[in-house]
Amino acid sequence: MIVGYIQNAPRFGEKKANFEEVASLAKGLKADLLVLPELFATGYTFTSKEEALGLAETGDGPTTAFLRQLSLETGAVVVGGFIEQEKDRIYNSAIMMYGDKEIGTYRKIHLFNREKLWFSPGDKPLEVYQVKGMAIGMMICFDWFFPETARTLVLKGAQIIAHPSNLVMPYCQTAMVTRCLENRAFAITANRIGRETRGGDDFNFTGGSQLTGFDGTILSSAPLDKQYAKTIDIDIHNADNKLINPYNDLIGDRREDFYY
Repeated sequence: MIVGYIQNAPRFGEKKANFEEVASLAKGLKADLLVLPELFATGYTFTSKEEALGLAETGDGPTTAFLRQLSLETGAVVVGGFIEQEKDRIYNSAIMMYGDKEIGTYRKIHLFNREKLWFSPGDKPLEVYQVKGMAIGMMICFDWFFPETARTLVLKGAQIIAHPSNLVMPYCQTAMVTRCLENRAFAITANRIGRETRGGDDFNFTGGSQLTGFDGTILSSAPLDKQYAKTIDIDIHNADNKLINPYNDLIGDRREDFYY
């Protein structure tokens, strides 16, 4: 399977410009799975819920339309982040598109910092989607900090975790080595670059988008400060074998009777 990520530098609130930037980065790419950053088309650093609400989308909005077109052009299952509106609530969400079909959406369950002032916590269960010969789960950014997130996806059958992100702390890329190793699953962490200084926040986004192998090997790592797109070829079925050696199975050896 050819899988990869796109790392962009969003201009705050300028969806059209951000769509054009991602389309340019994706030009000529052909893949089975592509992951874009969290909130890749809007920027991240809001000053009020009203501002975030003004960039939110319901139903078949412009971000969904763009991701649909990107999927059709690249042949890939495409995962990207957006602000999802449902009635008076907004969610930090990711959507998975394949061709002209919406496969599923995920709403971030672990909100980071001032996100709690704008977004409602996710209210949908973690799901795994069987599409194009892959079992794909989704999580968003700070979800990585909670090992239960990745483990739940793997227990539900995920071979690969699509991980749209807007990372500002220096830990995630290294931690994803452990997340993949302890679950024997692949992960694609698609991060953004740039700086946003708005309201009370001043964020430098860390770049370094990363494709991590089922054995913890870093298969691809993007620059820290450049827009970038990368695809590589993986054998997705390596994630099906949970044996470390003939005696130890990472899933079968769990002692649930001792866990909280």
